[in-house]
Amino acid sequence: MTDDEVLAEFRSCDALLEGHFKLSSGRHSAFYLQCARLLMNADRAGRLAVALCQKIPRDIRSRIDTVVSPAMGGLIIGHEMGRALGKDAIFLERPEGTFHLRRGFRLDPGAKVLMVEDVVTTGLSSREAIAAVAREGGEVVAEAALVDRSGGTADLGVPFFPLVEINFPTYAEDEIPPELAAVPVTKPGSRK
Repeated sequence: MTDDEVLAEFRSCDALLEGHFKLSSGRHSAFYLQCARLLMNADRAGRLAVALCQKIPRDIRSRIDTVVSPAMGGLIIGHEMGRALGKDAIFLERPEGTFHLRRGFRLDPGAKVLMVEDVVTTGLSSREAIAAVAREGGEVVAEAALVDRSGGTADLGVPFFPLVEINFPTYAEDEIPPELAAVPVTKPGSRK
């Protein structure tokens, strides 16, 4: 899929929102990508997962034992990536603020993991999830995401394969432009 085709998928289901958003990273933006809306259609989610799998080099795909994604944002695309790769897909949760495997999920010692996210902005959640996989005995060999909105600056410590790079400007709390500050802020992400 081309970048324009991916953005057309977001627009087709009203998943590209405009306003004033406080992102899970803590940064502010005039745009929000609501991946839950994008992925609510199983056929579309499957198509996007297949396209994302094609971004990952074959030698890395062949090493993957398990797909892991952080809840909430990575759940659906992680599941679809598991389907596309023919691998189990499990997820991390952070009920007390730190990612852990729950619900009886576990990784075999040394399991090779593909981390899957919906959107990467600063990479903080991804790095936390990768550290959790290491604590659980696995090794993240790569990360894939629907969207990289870091401007190519997210350092995850592993190879990173986004389906699309979207560089909407983001702002720290003390950098918000007046025109954006005048718009009421919404916090749509899953992080408190």
